[in-house]
Amino acid sequence: MILYFSGTGNSKYVAESVAKELGDKICPIASEDSHPILAKALDNNTPSIGFVFPVYSWGVPPIVMDFIGSISDDDARRIIDKNTPVWMIATCGDETGDAHLMFQKAFRHKGIEVNGMWSVIMPNTYVLLPGFDVDSDNVRIEKLKQAPSRIKDISGHISKSQWECDVTEGKWSKLKTAIVYPLFKRWGIFPKKWKSTAGCIGCGKCQKACPVVNINMINNKPAWGQNCTSCLACYHACPFHAIEYGTITNKKGQYSFGRQ
Repeated sequence: MILYFSGTGNSKYVAESVAKELGDKICPIASEDSHPILAKALDNNTPSIGFVFPVYSWGVPPIVMDFIGSISDDDARRIIDKNTPVWMIATCGDETGDAHLMFQKAFRHKGIEVNGMWSVIMPNTYVLLPGFDVDSDNVRIEKLKQAPSRIKDISGHISKSQWECDVTEGKWSKLKTAIVYPLFKRWGIFPKKWKSTAGCIGCGKCQKACPVVNINMINNKPAWGQNCTSCLACYHACPFHAIEYGTITNKKGQYSFGRQ
């Protein structure tokens, strides 16, 4: 069983690719059925439980942390009693920081040890801070070229129960995760800053792209609710580049897996 969270498609692609290699099934964490599906997978003696998600400011996306925290005591006990392996793959533009240790700590609170932890470098998607933008065409193409072999290698380790920690932490990982991530959680998610421009034609692709159903079309224009995860799916999905986050996204690029 593979549970994933994805905004622009990078993590979904990795989850789907690993599932294909393992002959496994995937389920979006944002789905209301994610907990029942996890319980059913445990009933059916799933070989392992995997999590695939993007790195957020050198940490684990809050929605993933919330999901782990909401795993029932009964399901946690069954994972422990059945000795079901738990693993994670973090997608990142360049580095993970200590996101893997954050993930590990969250499961240890449940009494569960994480068996395997990996990262896969994918194209950058974050554009909400100065100096952050999507990759150039050459860098994006090269990252996508390298990803399949990395995914296949990780899948091979999982299938053979060859557990390891193989992530690209980067420099100052502890400092980045300990300081930047809490600031991101406190100040980096402001739904009110999202807006559509005059170029919006009301196509609704932003609404369809939102993994947490946080966008409603009102008078043929998108309106953002308070359940934003800052995944940027709406921004990158707009075919007319007609979605902005304050002024910070001015002249920034777009990227969405499958719409590259």
